[in-house]
Amino acid sequence: MSDAEENDLFNIHISDSEDGKTEKQSKRTGQSEDDFQAVKSTYHAKVENGNIYQTIPLPLGPDANKQHVQELLHAAEELYFFRRYQGVIDFVSQVLALEGDRGGLDEETRQLLSMYQSRCRQKIETRSD
Repeated sequence: MSDAEENDLFNIHISDSEDGKTEKQSKRTGQSEDDFQAVKSTYHAKVENGNIYQTIPLPLGPDANKQHVQELLHAAEELYFFRRYQGVIDFVSQVLALEGDRGGLDEETRQLLSMYQSRCRQKIETRSD
């Protein structure tokens, strides 16, 4: 017997189950080229330059989803980023006053908006000192 027959490591037979079969890859989207071109022709980039708060319909109401709540937070954060502290105070006051007990915002979001409001009050106070 030869060494190759005695050593089982070299007696492995590999079969290629993919020979002759070229499986068609599925499309990543079900959108046709015509649909894509229609969307592409009407698309315009969203430019956020400190005015998100103007596009948010208030009050949110009890059926507000997570996206609506996130837009509120982004608006407050954007005003804060652009150092429009009085704008943050006014916007958050308006949001919290309009929401009241209607349940549009969860407690965590209310606390976060209130935190932005208090930070902005502190920033304004330190500016005037």
